[in-house]
Amino acid sequence: MVGFGCSTGYLGIMLPQLQQPGSTITVTKEQASWLVSVGAMTLVFGTFLVPSIMSRAGRKVALYLVSVISILAWFAYILATSYEVLLLGAMANGFSFGMFAPLRSIYIGECSSPRYRGGLLTTCVESQIFGVLFVHLTGSLISYKLTAICSISFPVISLLLIIYSPESPSWLATKGQYDRCGKNFIWLRGEEEMPELKKMIETVLLPTTKTNQNKVKEIIAVVKKKEFCKPILLMFALYIMLTCAGGLLMAVYGVTILESLMGPEVNASIWMVALDCLRVLSTAIAVLVINKVKRRKILFSVGFFCVGSQLCMGAYVFARSNGYLLFDSWIPGTLISVQMMSVSMGMQPLPGVIAGEVYPLQHRGLSSSVGLIMLSISAFAVLKGYPSLVSVIGLGESYFLFSGIIAACLVVAWVLLPETSGRTLQEVEDHFRGPLLKLEGEKQPLTHSVTASYLSIHE
Repeated sequence: MVGFGCSTGYLGIMLPQLQQPGSTITVTKEQASWLVSVGAMTLVFGTFLVPSIMSRAGRKVALYLVSVISILAWFAYILATSYEVLLLGAMANGFSFGMFAPLRSIYIGECSSPRYRGGLLTTCVESQIFGVLFVHLTGSLISYKLTAICSISFPVISLLLIIYSPESPSWLATKGQYDRCGKNFIWLRGEEEMPELKKMIETVLLPTTKTNQNKVKEIIAVVKKKEFCKPILLMFALYIMLTCAGGLLMAVYGVTILESLMGPEVNASIWMVALDCLRVLSTAIAVLVINKVKRRKILFSVGFFCVGSQLCMGAYVFARSNGYLLFDSWIPGTLISVQMMSVSMGMQPLPGVIAGEVYPLQHRGLSSSVGLIMLSISAFAVLKGYPSLVSVIGLGESYFLFSGIIAACLVVAWVLLPETSGRTLQEVEDHFRGPLLKLEGEKQPLTHSVTASYLSIHE
């Protein structure tokens, strides 16, 4: 995840250097917008390829491929002598992240205890933000090519760690390798969770009914299921919210945004590093509280601050441009800091955590791929369209638009999102399937509570 954080933030330090006089590779504004957004397009292909690989060859083989493709992408950045090679590197990075996005949640869900699952999934975001911090800090000191040489070390280290990592017990169970499954399960989670291992193997051994339906009809039948379509609609809203919250734009267009808000004289590199440090700290707090505070409470609390900060930034830009402010030296820095804190404490980590909890077990691979399509489309639209959006309607109006989109997504989440703390996967599926259930000893129906893990057995 640190390596993918580096690839996200890398474009933010590479583009300003490419646009400096004397650069060996020159890019136009149009080429730059394609460079930062093309990875969101190739992400889709990786997302749809990885379920087949990890189902047939195993989770470790898929992880090997992700690391190798990421290494090749960094080599493209290092050896590039033309815009086309840089574009190829961005495409490879997007493809590898598309493979890794569903794989990380599945692998963590299958290998970790429910007690630590939410924290571990949030740690992925912490690692990604640290990668953005690393590349922004390094890129402010050395050239973008030397920064790429430093960044390639992370997928290389990842490749070495995968060699010594165990295969997923759940995947081994689906392949009938029950001895290896039991050994890996005990090594990862100890003997106190043996009942879950037995239940998992019993589920695998259940007879399945074969149908003569073709694939298209099977997919249509799946899409009609409430336990499939409701989580998908929920994740559509959360992924759109994630891309509009500001973290992705700040990682890529940070210099441009900071200079627009705070003036061309601001030291944008120092501000970017400072904001990255704030995001690392905020995400660390999220890791600590994610298993102690209800998911809905976190989401709507930080969502309120994110919408509020963007509305205030839009109002600030409007007031400044019309001469209504007597002073403004501290205002933009404060508002950006509040926005980045809200992004890191909930808007960015929670969609990944919730995705690891709401998708139905039987259709996990298809659900994650369909959900990530919306992430890809939304990320591409935001990254590719942001420069044009600002030039057409203005910076302040862009903040108003993003705040409205986030508010609408929060309304959808309010309606569809059950509370996902301390529940089982079966309870989640039963909730989305309906009718609503009550848990023993609880007064509240499952409407506002439910979870699961993004765990295991591939269909």
